[in-house]
Amino acid sequence: MTPDRPIEELSYEEALAELEAIVRALESDEHTLEEALALFERGQALLKHCAALLDKAELQVQQLLGEELVPFEAPDAFDAAEEG
Repeated sequence: MTPDRPIEELSYEEALAELEAIVRALESDEHTLEEALALFERGQALLKHCAALLDKAELQVQQLLGEELVPFEAPDAFDAAEEG
C-alpha cells in the first residue's frame, strides 16, 4: 500500500490493488480503532476514484461507438437453459 500517494494520481489498477489490501488489513483485526478508521476513509476515497475512472471509460466507449450503451440482457435461450 502507498497511503501517502495522492489517490487522484493512481491508475484504476493501482487504486483497486490498494483497496483490496485495505480490505485485507481491516479483516485482520490488527489495527487500532483510529488506524482502522483511517484505512476505511482511504478505502472509501479509493472506491469513489475507481468508480469515477470506470464512468470515464464507459463514456469514452460510448463516444467511440457513437451510441449509448445498453445493459446486457441474456438471450431467452440462456434463461431457459438456467431454469431447466
